Amino acid sequence: MLTQSVRDTVKATVPVLADHGGEIIVRFYRNMLDEHPELKDVFNMAHQQKGQQQEALARAVYAYAANIDDPLSLDALLQGIAHKHVSLGIQPDQYAIVGRHLLGAIKEVLGAAATDDIMHAWEQAYGQLADVLIGMERNLYQASAGTSGGWNGWREFIVQEKNPESEEIISFVLAPEDGQPVANFEPGQYTSVVVQVPELGVEQIRQYSLSDVPNGRTYRISVKRESGNEDQPPGYVSNLLHDHVQIGDRIRLAAPYGNFFIDVNATTPVVLISGGVGLTPMISMLKRVLQSPDQRHLVFVHGARNGRVQAMKSKLRQAATEHDNFHLIMFYSDPLASDQAGQDYDYEGFVDVKQIADRILLEEADYYICGPVPFMRMQHDALMNLGVGEARIHYEVFGPDLFAEQR
Repeated sequence: MLTQSVRDTVKATVPVLADHGGEIIVRFYRNMLDEHPELKDVFNMAHQQKGQQQEALARAVYAYAANIDDPLSLDALLQGIAHKHVSLGIQPDQYAIVGRHLLGAIKEVLGAAATDDIMHAWEQAYGQLADVLIGMERNLYQASAGTSGGWNGWREFIVQEKNPESEEIISFVLAPEDGQPVANFEPGQYTSVVVQVPELGVEQIRQYSLSDVPNGRTYRISVKRESGNEDQPPGYVSNLLHDHVQIGDRIRLAAPYGNFFIDVNATTPVVLISGGVGLTPMISMLKRVLQSPDQRHLVFVHGARNGRVQAMKSKLRQAATEHDNFHLIMFYSDPLASDQAGQDYDYEGFVDVKQIADRILLEEADYYICGPVPFMRMQHDALMNLGVGEARIHYEVFGPDLFAEQR
C-alpha cells in the first residue's frame, strides 16, 4: 500500500510528465532496447518508428499518476494491458528491466529536479503497478493453461484455408499442428501471431481478432493488408501474411485473450458499430448472438469506403435475410458506380449514428464499437450525446483510455 506522502509526490509530478513525458519515454525505449535488443522481438517496431508506442506509454504513465488515489478507476485499462501482455508472453522478470530503465529515463530528463524523494516515490509507485499487473497476468496464464485446449507460450498451427474477403482483407483458417483441440474463446477476443520479419531481422508479434465462433478445432483470423501511405509505412506483418504465407505453412499463435467481448448470457439488444477492418471481432459476436435461442434484437452498423474493400458483404446480407432479429445498416463513404444504393449500402457518407438514431436507440441495449481510433471516439461521443450511458458503451482499449481527454 502506498503511503499518502508517496501518492502526493507522484501526483505532484503530473504537470512535469505532461511537459516531458514524450522525451522520457523516447529515452526509456532507446536505452532499454540498446541494452536488451532481444526485446525488439516483443515490441512493435513499426509503432516504435512512428512514435505510436512511445505516445501510448507516455499517456499510460500520465493516467496512472493522475489516478493514483483511485486505482479502481484504472481497472479496465489495467485488465486490457494484462491481456495484451500475456498474449505477448511477457514474464514477471521483465518488469524489473522496464522499471529500471523507466526510472533511469525520468532521472536523465529531469536532472536535478528528480530529487531523491521523487525517485523514491516513483520507484514505490511503479513497484505497486508491476505487482498488480503481474498478479493479473498470473491469473490469465493459469486460466489459459487450465482450460481444455488451452496453452501458454506459442503453439504451432497449420494454415488450412486462405480466403480473400475483399480487395484488402484475407481470412486464414488455422488448425493446430498437433491435431489436439483448441481452447474456446469469447466473441471479440484476439490471438497473437508471431512471424520472422526479414526487413527488420527480428520476430514481430501482432494481434488479430478471431473472426468466427469457437468450434474447438480451428481459429480464423481476418487480416487487412496495410499498404502504407505518405504518413505511414506498409505493415510488415500484414503484407508478409498476404504475400508469403500459403496453405500448408506453419504459423505460431498465442492462446486467445482480450477483455473486449460480448456478454453471451445476456438477452438484451445488441448494437454493433464498426469501421473498416474493425468488423472482424463483430463477425464473431454477430454469429454467436445469432446462434442463441433467445433471438436477441441485433443491429450491425458498418462503414466502409465501397464494395470492393468491404469484407464479407454477401455473408452479412445473407444473414440479414435469414434472421428476423438481425438488422444490417451499411454506410459507404466513397461508393463506386457499381455499388447500388439500397442493395450494397444504405447510406452514403461516414457512419452517423444520429442519422439512424431511431433504429439503434433500443431499451437496455449494449453498444460495441471497433475501428480506427478517430472512428471509435466519434461513435462513442455521438452515442453519449444521444443519451446512451457510458456503462453500455464498450470498445477495445489496448493502451490508455482513448477517450479520456474528451470527457
